[in-house]
Amino acid sequence: MFRFELLATDRATRARRGRLHTPHGTIETPIFMPVGTHGALKAMTTAQVLETGAQIILSNTYHLHLKPGEQLVAKAGGLHRFMAWDKPILTDSGGFQVFSLPKKEITEEGVFFAHEVSGERIFLGPKEATAIQNQLGADIIMAFDECIPYPATHAYAAKSIKKTLRWAEECLKAHQRPDQALFPIVQGSVYADLRKQCAEALTALDAPGYAIGGVSVGEGLELLKQVVDCTEPYLPAHKPRYLMGVGLPEDILESIERGMDMFDCVIPTRYARSATLFTRRGRIRLTSRRYRRDFFPVDAGCSCYCCANFSRAYLHHLFNANEILSATLSAIHNVRFFLDLAAGARTAIEAGHFADWKREFLGQYGRDDGKGGE
Repeated sequence: MFRFELLATDRATRARRGRLHTPHGTIETPIFMPVGTHGALKAMTTAQVLETGAQIILSNTYHLHLKPGEQLVAKAGGLHRFMAWDKPILTDSGGFQVFSLPKKEITEEGVFFAHEVSGERIFLGPKEATAIQNQLGADIIMAFDECIPYPATHAYAAKSIKKTLRWAEECLKAHQRPDQALFPIVQGSVYADLRKQCAEALTALDAPGYAIGGVSVGEGLELLKQVVDCTEPYLPAHKPRYLMGVGLPEDILESIERGMDMFDCVIPTRYARSATLFTRRGRIRLTSRRYRRDFFPVDAGCSCYCCANFSRAYLHHLFNANEILSATLSAIHNVRFFLDLAAGARTAIEAGHFADWKREFLGQYGRDDGKGGE
């Protein structure tokens, strides 16, 4: 039911071209996965998400547990039917969200926290997170882990990964659905010895895939690269590798070069709502007056619905008029940009020249001339 094929590796780097088969379709890797936290990508319909070329989307266990509740989603026929999305879905365990809360009580069994609306005291642990995800019905579900903050001492991180390892075993034991693949998450902060220790212990569990967590918590690109470099050698080559929460183009490309397959982030839709759009020459801010009479598309090299039909001047007008359509068109473009980035990486890896392609892309990226590539 779940099968990962390693189709090609780059000649000069560790970049991989793969194919992950799931009950709801095949995912070509490397892949970027847009995030629909509450069961929806903000400002986009599922039809619009599908039109961008998205192969898999994310939703979040923590938020869906709070509202509308996993029981209601299950009664509706599962998350796929609830949100009218027939392709693969991945649900995060909620660990990152819970551990990001200002007031929580971390125990050896899980985490107590207050409901964000009612203030009700709620407990979430490995068994609970797994049971919630079993009811939601995503194709890929994540083990409940402790997302280590940055910075953290070596002693704290060492103690934390013991908890994450124990929780991963509890998640696998509690997991009830063979049509869902459960991925454990490698933690260890920025410490190479702890990343190695955690990765080796988790791979011994023989899960269908593995994730690297705790790398989007403020450590920066250089430390991100170091963490991936010291973790990747201990992840099985015949299984998919998911780098959690990484969403800037340069971060994604550096991580693909280091053997990662799957990426997710809220950046495309979040930036879209603030009028920040991605182009091959870098980011542009469409509320700037320079775009008031700019009749070029956002990116002349993009064939998304937004770029095929509308100008920068029109989007500038929509944002200034506070029209909802501004967020929708911008999100369509940004999501497509990230999916095209992953597609370009796949093509380059197949051709065996990923390093050259990455160098050329990053050489252009950040050089916006106001004409979207013209």
